Amino acid sequence: MSITKLGMASIIALTAAAPAFAQSAEAIAATDLNIRSGPGPQYEILGVIPAGQSTAVDGCLAEASWCKVVFDGKTGWSSADYLAVGVQDQAVALSTRPATVEVNSVTYENTAKTQADQNAGAAAGATIGALAAYAVGGPIGGIVAGGILGGAAGSAAVEPTTETITYVTTNPVETVYLDGEVAVGAVVPQNVTTYEVPQDGLRYATINGQAVVVDTQTNAIVQVIR
Repeated sequence: MSITKLGMASIIALTAAAPAFAQSAEAIAATDLNIRSGPGPQYEILGVIPAGQSTAVDGCLAEASWCKVVFDGKTGWSSADYLAVGVQDQAVALSTRPATVEVNSVTYENTAKTQADQNAGAAAGATIGALAAYAVGGPIGGIVAGGILGGAAGSAAVEPTTETITYVTTNPVETVYLDGEVAVGAVVPQNVTTYEVPQDGLRYATINGQAVVVDTQTNAIVQVIR
């Protein structure tokens, strides 16, 4: 399985630039991170911030773990659980609201709300659980550098084959909405139905509009199919 990790050079650069983050409101994506059209898993995906890349942060919602970001000419919303900032020589999730990092509080209003937005919002409002973000609640730097989920996902012995990926993409299943963002290493709740693939050790599901392959032992996402 291929899991993108922040190299030591990236972590050193991140921690060394900690004072600048407070002034320029920048963060680094701890994993390949979706940019969505609104602050929630039900919104359309506009792009992806590659793992280890920095992005400008215009501000974050006070009541939810979503931040407004600008990356590669795209403006949208990303999960603060996977946006890393430097605090006391560690990379921590922006969702922890570190006191040493100044980030504006912003609000969100969809002035062009469509019926599709309303339907998706209603579906997402009926979530049956939450993805367990590997980054939230503690230092990101050590987790990402040392192995996602303390090695649980990083030690998965099975890597999705081309046949498996093709099977998943050609056999779509109904999406399930969960609180949180789809990302490699995030743990899927046990009550979410997953489906067989032609490969031992893996199953798949569609979560928050994206097909994912999960490890059968840990229920951690090992690949997001984009």
